[in-house]
Amino acid sequence: QVQLVESGGGLVQAGGSLRLSCAASTGRTFSRYTMGWFRQAPGKEREFVAAISWRGGSTSYADSAKGRFTISRDNAKNTVFLQMNSLKPEDTAVYYCAADTQVEVSPPRTGRNEYDYWGQGTQVTVSS
Repeated sequence: QVQLVESGGGLVQAGGSLRLSCAASTGRTFSRYTMGWFRQAPGKEREFVAAISWRGGSTSYADSAKGRFTISRDNAKNTVFLQMNSLKPEDTAVYYCAADTQVEVSPPRTGRNEYDYWGQGTQVTVSS
């Protein structure tokens, strides 16, 4: 079992920054999982944002996140991060952390159906 808990969401003005964190309670095996961030805006489907391989050497980003968001991980602390800069109102959504425990590929997978553990989400609201 993998339990994921997100934090760091909030209200920010356009152009601002937020850093999301996701703490995993899976012990030593966390370092073997690909981790991803997804988001879901009201009335829309959940979409991929970013993912990072278990060693952190390979990442994937949605086009909307490239150049503004950075995913990273600290395997010693069982935590994955999403640094979000230059935020826009269209970034407003609930952000979810997810773990892909089934396979390790490079670059990391981006399909939401490929991730088998999910957190409860953290709300990010960007005002204009």
